[in-house]
Amino acid sequence: MAWRRGCRRVTDADRMATALQSLMKRAAICVALFVVALTGIPSVFPANWFVQFATPAHAKMRQAKLSIVPAMGGAVHHFDIEIASSEKEKELGLMFRTSLGETEGMLFPYPYERAISMWMRNTYIPLDMVFIRANGTIARIEERAEPLSDRVISSGTAVVAVLELAGGTSARLGIKPGDKVDYPLFQGGAR
Repeated sequence: MAWRRGCRRVTDADRMATALQSLMKRAAICVALFVVALTGIPSVFPANWFVQFATPAHAKMRQAKLSIVPAMGGAVHHFDIEIASSEKEKELGLMFRTSLGETEGMLFPYPYERAISMWMRNTYIPLDMVFIRANGTIARIEERAEPLSDRVISSGTAVVAVLELAGGTSARLGIKPGDKVDYPLFQGGAR
């Protein structure tokens, strides 16, 4: 009996060793597949593949209409804009967007006139940045700001808002410094 009991123990130990080896092989295969999947993702998906699953950046931003009136006369230009009112909305801005219509834009209002700096980090499309004084006069325009750049773009003077338009819009429509922006913020209205 002692012999049988001893054999049985050896058999149980062999089974345990075999089961442990099998479990380790399975774990190694899972780890290998995980590593292959992670290293394969950049080549399978474009760099911004995750953006399609994120909620739209503008989902909760307020919508409004804004017009630019040429100082020398001529056609008034109308835009459908989003207003980045909160600090979080201003931080996000037009980041991760892949398009912006010819008559669309985003307004960044500030509570008082000051020098304002912007950049293009995580912004995939070129933009025109229109820096606007408190009276609605355009102070400066940065045309076709380079996408994905960390270069600081300054207003160069005290302004109360920045209007971002699709790159090339200012040149295409003839918008220049000195033109007036018609929007309630610049008439003492609501922000």
